[in-house]
Amino acid sequence: MGDAAGVGGVPARRTPADYAVSGRRAVRVTLEAVAGFYLFRYGLDRPVAATYALFASVALGGLAKIPGSGRQRAATVLRLLPVCWLLVVVGTFLSVRTWCAVVGMLAVGFALAFAAVGGPRPAGAAPGLQLLYILPSFPPYAPGTLTERLIGTSTGLALFIVAEALILPEPNPPSYRERAAHAVRTAAHCAALLAAPPYALTGPDIRAAWEAGRSLRFLTVPEAERPAGPGVRDRALSHTGLATRALLTRLAQLPVPPGGQPGPEATAVLQAVVRLATATADCLGTGPSPSAPYEDLVRARAHLSAVSGGPVPAGDVRPGTAGAPDFPPAVLRRDAAVLEIADAALTMATAADVAVRGRHAAVQAAQGRFWYAETWAPLLWWHRLRGHAGRRSVFFQNAVRIALALTAARLVAGVGTLPHGFWAMLATLTLTRTTMDETWHTIRLALAGTLAGALVTAGVLSLAGSNTAVYAVVLPVWMLFGFTVGPVKGVGWAQGLFTVLVALVFAQLSPPTWRLAEARVLDVLVGSAIGVVFGLLAWPRGAHDELRHAAAELLRRAAEIVVATGASVAAGDAVAAPSGGSGHRSLHSAVVLAESAYAQFQSEPTPFGGAARRPAARSVDWQATLMAGHHTLWGSQRLLEPPLTGLDPVVADSVSGLGDRVAGRMLLISAALDPGADTPTGRFALFDPRLVGSVTEPPGAPCAYYATVSWLDSLMTDLTRIARGSPEPGQGPDAS
Repeated sequence: MGDAAGVGGVPARRTPADYAVSGRRAVRVTLEAVAGFYLFRYGLDRPVAATYALFASVALGGLAKIPGSGRQRAATVLRLLPVCWLLVVVGTFLSVRTWCAVVGMLAVGFALAFAAVGGPRPAGAAPGLQLLYILPSFPPYAPGTLTERLIGTSTGLALFIVAEALILPEPNPPSYRERAAHAVRTAAHCAALLAAPPYALTGPDIRAAWEAGRSLRFLTVPEAERPAGPGVRDRALSHTGLATRALLTRLAQLPVPPGGQPGPEATAVLQAVVRLATATADCLGTGPSPSAPYEDLVRARAHLSAVSGGPVPAGDVRPGTAGAPDFPPAVLRRDAAVLEIADAALTMATAADVAVRGRHAAVQAAQGRFWYAETWAPLLWWHRLRGHAGRRSVFFQNAVRIALALTAARLVAGVGTLPHGFWAMLATLTLTRTTMDETWHTIRLALAGTLAGALVTAGVLSLAGSNTAVYAVVLPVWMLFGFTVGPVKGVGWAQGLFTVLVALVFAQLSPPTWRLAEARVLDVLVGSAIGVVFGLLAWPRGAHDELRHAAAELLRRAAEIVVATGASVAAGDAVAAPSGGSGHRSLHSAVVLAESAYAQFQSEPTPFGGAARRPAARSVDWQATLMAGHHTLWGSQRLLEPPLTGLDPVVADSVSGLGDRVAGRMLLISAALDPGADTPTGRFALFDPRLVGSVTEPPGAPCAYYATVSWLDSLMTDLTRIARGSPEPGQGPDAS
């Protein structure tokens, strides 16, 4: 039983709603576990099957934290049935020798923990699956009972699936597709306001855009609804969310047109954005592909680019529109912003079509941005696994930590012949955390709770003796109480209640004595000590240092892309920074590692004992760091779309110089964030947020210049927010 109400075993608060949620889950776990256990123990006199039926239900229902509603958890476990059978089979045959079981624990423990890269559902199921391997990996070596073990496991899992799906069903929260569709409709509304008088958004409209974008941030989305898997549809849906947030940001920040009225070409682009956003929202529901309005926006964007003097794709040049017209800089600056809006809308529509229809999408996806759209599913899994197969990935660190700890616990249990060594491994599995401070605090609470539970257990066993009827009557009542109270009250209560629970179970399988409580305390103490040792040796600071390193590396990679993109735009070719090239892939990998480190960092509490996080951790807006990476990728890819036109020497020097200066600021922040450098965070004060906007504009600059400046301005906004440490209200959907 874990702590579902707080972080590190300390519930943030306890409300009736917490107990209601925990109580519903406790009812389901109790019914499915007790039904399977009593069926085999007393109905069929099959104690082995009874044990596996009970622990299968407890493993996936109590120990595992599979996110989502009951029906969603049932569907997840249904897909995991072959894995569960395989774990029981492998564990049974590897228990022949201690060294076999130890090697198996190392391999299986790492594989199951590392499966967290597949998203919240594999991550939540991993502890329960670990238990399904741990249980048969202990003596006796009895391959002859494998059939009975599989029958018990299958029965327990079948009861789990039925109970989760049918008993006290929970409403499903809005899916990410529904959230995205709502945000896209908000974008359509904002674009419609910008395409008609007075050609501006009001304060409530900007706040609505901000809230719509914020609703797509993963931290505000229930885990079960996050498109975090490696598959095509999950990747595309996540891409849809990012593109929609970028679109909302650019709509909210679109400058008022000079003279109060925009040109007809810019208005036509915004009207096409309205149509495309509306069709995209319908596509995310049950509507058709937005291919027709997509083509309309492509043509409108090409026409605006031609009128503004920017590059136009071959075949779309209209007579009398190309060149470098003598438009005021304010007009060109706004046209460049409108072109960015069009690009974000096109990206959003493409991603949404791929998210809904997969490889059968009607909108043709660009290979650079949507490299995954035509990729085989196993290759996508391999790409995800390879991307995290390194010591800088928090997924890899967590998998190594838990695999080594479980392996050590299995070795100690086998060599030292611990009584009920299974409990020692269970303690290691449930009490090891991602930081040393959190692990130590959790273990102190767990030991206190286990000791209290052992005292209660000793008293119950002494009073009831060998009267199994007493234990059979008390078990469901205690299980219901324990699975209701334990997750809400914290890890100390959970361990104490679980200590009594396992005694009630084993007292029905073999003649009990009060020494069962003593064995439980000893095993938890051994398992906790192993957890402390590996928590101290293996990345004891959790995601803190890795987040700083990942953010520093992200900004270094982004700086390289900025310099190369500025040089390519100035020269009129994409040789220096080809879209989708190795530089972009390196930055994409850096963004992925930083996002995973940030997600873990958010789940880790402030170190216990009153110590606060380091100043650098408190004063950095990590979300802005991640968005700087995304904005660098997308802006560079958009600016490098062929054909590129060369700039005159004065304008080219200005573009290259601006890119170099923004990249220099990125490197300055990178140096301040890098945990290997002693650069004080105070160096952030050297930033001038007006750096790009205050540069004198060269006369006769084309639209490509203003598009590049607009991109660099958005990056400078991100960098300023990173240094400021917290977003300010009204900075757009990405500000929070």
